[in-house]
Amino acid sequence: MINTGKLAGRTLFITGASRGIGKAIALKAARDGANIVIAAKTANPHPKLPGTIYTAAQEVEAAGGKALPCVVDVRDENQVREAVKSAAAKFGGIDIVVNNASAISLTPTEQTEMKRYDLMHNINTRGTFLVSKECLPYLKKSNHAHILNISPPLNMAPHWFGPHVAYTMAKYGMSMCVLGMSHELKSLGIGVNALWPRTAISTAAMEMLTSGGDSKFYRKPEIMADAAYLVLCREPRTSTGNFFIDDEVLKSAGITDLKPYACDPNHADDLLPDFFLDWDPSQFEKFADKMNLSRYTEGGEAKPTEKGNIAGLFGKIESLLSEELVKRVGASYMFNVKGQEAGTWFLDLTSGSGKCGKGEPQVPADCTLTMDSKHFFDMFTGKLKPANAFMSGKLKISGDLSKAMKLEKLMGSLKAKL
Repeated sequence: MINTGKLAGRTLFITGASRGIGKAIALKAARDGANIVIAAKTANPHPKLPGTIYTAAQEVEAAGGKALPCVVDVRDENQVREAVKSAAAKFGGIDIVVNNASAISLTPTEQTEMKRYDLMHNINTRGTFLVSKECLPYLKKSNHAHILNISPPLNMAPHWFGPHVAYTMAKYGMSMCVLGMSHELKSLGIGVNALWPRTAISTAAMEMLTSGGDSKFYRKPEIMADAAYLVLCREPRTSTGNFFIDDEVLKSAGITDLKPYACDPNHADDLLPDFFLDWDPSQFEKFADKMNLSRYTEGGEAKPTEKGNIAGLFGKIESLLSEELVKRVGASYMFNVKGQEAGTWFLDLTSGSGKCGKGEPQVPADCTLTMDSKHFFDMFTGKLKPANAFMSGKLKISGDLSKAMKLEKLMGSLKAKL
């Protein structure tokens, strides 16, 4: 999408702008000649995640903008306040705030450590409120003041709360800031909106969450950047209180070909839906069929497995166990299978050459997976990604989520042999 120049000279304060969606938004605005305050924690290279505030600043200036990298932990009131003051001193004010910084942990109540709960709420909800609050005196002076939160529409469907209530509460806190502040600040001419992706977006955080391998079913961060750009170019006095979805924003601007945003154009119609949105059944059925998930559509009938029952499957898995596999995985799993072949099964890859079979493991399970038997076989034979089943609500995981991600890699390696 071509830039219009409408953000030239405007100052954007963007949290979490050292990588991912935040950086993509920064670069899009920079091409207009905007001033970008890169407010993020990463001053030194992260061992697993690419980019720092300084490398992002270099990219912003190479794109045509001016950059101010600021080390900011949005949980720290003093750091936020100093960064805001530095931004106003350098660029003469602040016109736009993009609250992008966020933390995620997809754990049920019992498995959510309070330090993780506090992290999500302090970054997502409190951080968004704090940054908006500190920028407000400068936004009041701007003739084009926007606050844009990267957060979802407030969907009160229970299935978005049940599997990970702590995360949902924290993320919805950002959206509640939109709901409240848009009403509060409307008389001041400050537009306050939310933006959320229709599909999964290929970011470092998403790769860590799903252990990689599914990015061909994601869109690039640029779709969020282009949508954010269109929202931020609108007149704030008449565009406020909205919960925008990225592809809807683009379509409203006449951009109907979204294929260039797909990570893999061959899978542009097979994209993984994101959290918190009510899926269009026809679109999800198409996605499910392509991903071998047709049995996950609401009301769909289960298809029989192709190679036998769960007992037979574990017999084959047992023949593939080895010391090398134990060394590579090093975890114990328990499977609570529901439905036609209900029962408890285990896979212990913590010692020797490993064990598996019916019943509970002799060592405590690092991770427990609960699902219906009609889905179980496809997951173990590689037709169904655990991450996709988890995000669609058909797989429940308790315990160590990182160990569950290891199991997904293991399933991929066993696919051809099973």
